[in-house]
Amino acid sequence: MPDENNDGDGDLHVHEHMIKRRLVGRRLDKYLQGKFPRISRTTIQRYIKQGLVTVNDLPSKASYEPAENDRIRVLLPPPPPSEIVPEDIPLDIIYEDDFMLVLNKQAGIVCHPARATQSGTIANAVAFYASTLSKGSDPFRPGIVHRLDKNTTGVMLIAKTDEAHWRICRQFERRTVSKEYFAICEGRISLDGDVINKPLAPHPETTQRIILQSANPPRQAMFKEAITEYRVVQRYRGFTTVALMPKTGRTHQLRVHMASIGHPIVGDMFYGGKTVSEAALAGEGSTEPLIEFQSLHARRLSLVHPIKESTLEVEAPLPDRLIRILDLLDRHRR
Repeated sequence: MPDENNDGDGDLHVHEHMIKRRLVGRRLDKYLQGKFPRISRTTIQRYIKQGLVTVNDLPSKASYEPAENDRIRVLLPPPPPSEIVPEDIPLDIIYEDDFMLVLNKQAGIVCHPARATQSGTIANAVAFYASTLSKGSDPFRPGIVHRLDKNTTGVMLIAKTDEAHWRICRQFERRTVSKEYFAICEGRISLDGDVINKPLAPHPETTQRIILQSANPPRQAMFKEAITEYRVVQRYRGFTTVALMPKTGRTHQLRVHMASIGHPIVGDMFYGGKTVSEAALAGEGSTEPLIEFQSLHARRLSLVHPIKESTLEVEAPLPDRLIRILDLLDRHRR
């Protein structure tokens, strides 16, 4: 375990790590990102340039490969003072032990506050429920390992200890976590399955929208690799249900990728999808929308338990709204 103290460096927190064996092919910045998974690699590189990271008491470079017996010293600024207010919000827990929680996240709730005053989030709920949570480097995200969009339902991991947190994050970083989503898409998808490999970036003028790489991308757009595998589950008249296996974890990735091949997710009006009603699917009944957000559910997840080191597979049952749409499709759209 690293030695953490505050020995005369003002408000900076001192972390020291001794390398037990040479990390062949492992850069200093990537090694530190594994130790501090909640700090971005870009931020770590900035700390290295600022001299906040030393190797054997000497400045170093992000590309340096630590050798055996190297002593790495990191000075980190403390997180901004804030406290997540515990709130008694119901949680659907599908797995729990001393090290982690697995939730079936409901729709309409964001994962964590964007500011200290925000409430009603998953972070507020787990702060009320759990006696201990991992701290990470973001005070607004205690315990939260990964995020789902506000209206995406399904499997979500919560770490109770710091060790469990960084071990799970390392699996996400190495892409060894297997994730499967379920979605209802518009139109009849002709291929039984395919891989969508289209880089994505936040729109440079708004943080709310994600864009695809194009021949004439907006200036300052920072594109990153984004890969989604899909498999057709069932075809209906005018609709297709699919299993989606993301190989990367970009914001809105599944939603943008399915829209990019002409089959937006039902209800995802942000990316071209439309709402559906009982009357539209069955030819009679209510015209009220059955769902007003994306029909997307994180259905299954498989990883190595961060402490027990055994395979952990979890599955979240579909929410009632999706079950209702599927029932109408089965009865009227086969």
